Amino acid sequence: MKFETTPAFDHDVRRLKREHLAAFKKVVGEKFAPACDAYAANPATPWPVSLRVKAVQGANGVLEMTWSFASPDGRATFELVTVDGELRCRWRRVGDHDVFKNP
Repeated sequence: MKFETTPAFDHDVRRLKREHLAAFKKVVGEKFAPACDAYAANPATPWPVSLRVKAVQGANGVLEMTWSFASPDGRATFELVTVDGELRCRWRRVGDHDVFKNP
C-alpha cells in the first residue's frame, strides 16, 4: 500500500524529537505497513492489537493508532482513501494525544 501525508502531518513530523520520529518509523516499517498490505488484500483482516487501531470519535473515516505508550505518548491519525482505484493510507497527524484536537 502506498502512503501519502497531509500538510498537518508534515508539520507534526518536523516537530517530533529525533528519537520519537525513529520510533514511529520503526513501528510503521515493522508492523503498520505490513498490516496495511494485509488489509488491502482482505479488509476483514484485523489490525495488530499492539497498534490499538480504532476510529477517532467525531471524525468520520479517520482512524488512530498508538505507536508508543512511553513519554511522550505516541499517536498518529490516518485515513484509508482510494486514489485512481488504488487503496492508500493518508497520514493526517502524528505526535501525542494533542493530535485528537484536530485529527
